[in-house]
Amino acid sequence: MPYVNIKITREGATAEQKAQLIAGATQLLVDVLGKNPATTVVVIDEVDTDNWGIAGETVTSRRQVGK
Repeated sequence: MPYVNIKITREGATAEQKAQLIAGATQLLVDVLGKNPATTVVVIDEVDTDNWGIAGETVTSRRQVGK
């Protein structure tokens, strides 16, 4: 049973976009590894930009200065 965990920042991904991510990740495992889509689990975690860091800074602060 494949398990895929997608982490994105919480910035307004729509339900439709999330559904596309789930379908696409599932199909990728079917196409590449021949996995059964009925037993493939995909979880999307949305993380606040204050809780996501890059290069020692939060995404929130990086976005404020245009990085």
